[in-house]
Amino acid sequence: MTIRELIKRALFIEILQGLALTLRTFLSRPVTVQYPKEKRPVSSGFRGRHAMVRDGLTGKERCVACMKCAMVCPSQCIYIKYSGGEGGPRVLEKYEIEALRCIYCGYCVEVCPVNALVLTEHYEYAGHSREEFLFDRDRLLKNWDDFWAQKGGYFNKFWRPTGIDPKRLPVGKR
Repeated sequence: MTIRELIKRALFIEILQGLALTLRTFLSRPVTVQYPKEKRPVSSGFRGRHAMVRDGLTGKERCVACMKCAMVCPSQCIYIKYSGGEGGPRVLEKYEIEALRCIYCGYCVEVCPVNALVLTEHYEYAGHSREEFLFDRDRLLKNWDDFWAQKGGYFNKFWRPTGIDPKRLPVGKR
């Protein structure tokens, strides 16, 4: 054992360094956010509660029942039922999202050719049963109306990326 190690052990240098670190941390400003009173700002591109976009002209949903969102969903939480097709237009009968299974990856939003589905910036929702997290078409439209009334619009730079020629985008995203 060297003299330096002996002095460190005798004077408890490591313990004093640890106590100094504790004292500095104790006297510094806390990083905890007092949640109900203080809310952190939501960053652009945040993926929160699902909503189905309502068409401004007709007042109905934009969904054309192309089934792309249900096919691309890795957790298989989107259920769609439609009628028609076979040369004619498809009519959406049932659209459901099981939010408890969703991993909020955003693939459904990216693949939608008509921007019918969005993940809003709303993150404060809770429930006491599974049924409260099963979003049907009416609930998704209500989510959109609530979000539109609160924010006054929807802006997400990932919804229609900048720097891409609009002619290369699907028809609904131009």
